[in-house]
Order: sequence, then structure tokens, then C-alpha cells
Amino acid sequence: MTDSNMGQLWPLFWEAAWETLYIVAITLTLGGLLGLLLGLGLYVTRSGGLYASRPVSVVLNVLVNFFRPIPFVIFIAAVQPFARVVVGTGIGNPAIIFALTLAAAFGISRIVEQNLVTVDPGVIEAARSVGASRARIVRTVVLPEALGPLVLGYTFAFVALVDMTAVAGVVGGGGLGNFALQYGFRQFDTVVTWTAVIAIVVLVQVVQLAGNTTARRILRR
Repeated sequence: MTDSNMGQLWPLFWEAAWETLYIVAITLTLGGLLGLLLGLGLYVTRSGGLYASRPVSVVLNVLVNFFRPIPFVIFIAAVQPFARVVVGTGIGNPAIIFALTLAAAFGISRIVEQNLVTVDPGVIEAARSVGASRARIVRTVVLPEALGPLVLGYTFAFVALVDMTAVAGVVGGGGLGNFALQYGFRQFDTVVTWTAVIAIVVLVQVVQLAGNTTARRILRR
């Protein structure tokens, strides 16, 4: 095994780590909000929902089911023309954030829907029986009741987004995944590769621990 260049690459490593953090943070914020809205739409318009509407439910389900299964590396290429229109470029971190936000929104929408359907219908009926409006039930009953599982769901989404940033190099994006590929794998430098891998594992473990702890405290209330 050849000598590692890691000693010279620490500045690039920290830059890549920062890029991973802000890409995932921005994506989880924007994609998480869009996914929450989509998930709420799927939940409330389903049969027996607070705003039950078969046409709207069908359209939302078709939309989510169409985009969600697309492999991310293909999804990036597919949305490049839209990225140029929205963010002004089809390459670099703005393009990867745009693609990740859309992919996250469709993925998170199902996580949100699946967690909301676990809310006890009896609690909703009790709120309706005292005259609470449908919007108020969603805001003060459904979301708070599902908050613990939602925290775990968004924690899972964070881990998935970190994984997806590994293909950022396809459109010239940065991050630890691209750093490992460019300076580790392609240069046959296992030290560089494993340094990036360990950094990603530590990041994921810290966020997973924080998510588990937060969800546990919420569920104990």
C-alpha cells in the first residue's frame, strides 16, 4: 500500500465535511417542509380522512409513487433542466440541493403519512365531538400525537440524505462522499477513504442518538 496523502488533504476534508452538513441541513429543512405538507395532504384526503377527497388523494398518490422509486443518480440527471431554471445552474451544490430537496420531499411525504395514520381515531373523534375544526384537529391533535414517531422518521431521512450526498460528484457537488471518491477511491488511498467513512459514521451516529433521545422524551409525556 502506498503512503497516504491524508496529511495534505485535511483542509479539503474539513471543507467537504462542512459542505455535507450544510447541504443536508438545507435539504432537510426545505424537503422536510414540503414532505410534511405532501404527507399531510395524503393523510387528510384519504378515505375517511378529515378532508376526504378521492380525486385529490389519487393525484397525490400517483405523484409521490411516480417520483419516489427513481434511483437518485438518475433523478439528478432527470431534474437538471428544472434545476437550471430554478437555481440558475445544473451543476454544483445548488443543483444537488435542488435535486435532494425534491427527492427528500417525496420520500418524507410517505414517512409523514405512515406516522400520521397511527394516531388513534378515537382521539380525533373526541376532538370533533367538542366542536374542534378540522384544521385545528390537524394542528393540535394529529401532529402532536404523531410527533415522537415523526422525529424518528426525520432522523431516518437525515441518514438517507447523507447517503445520497455521496453521488453529489455526478453534478460537480461537494461533500464527504465526493471527497472519498475523488481523493480516496480514485487515488487508491484507503486512509483517505476510511477517514471520510468514519466521519460520516460519526455524524450519523450523533444525529441518530439525538433523534432517538428526543423521540423518547416526547413519547414519555
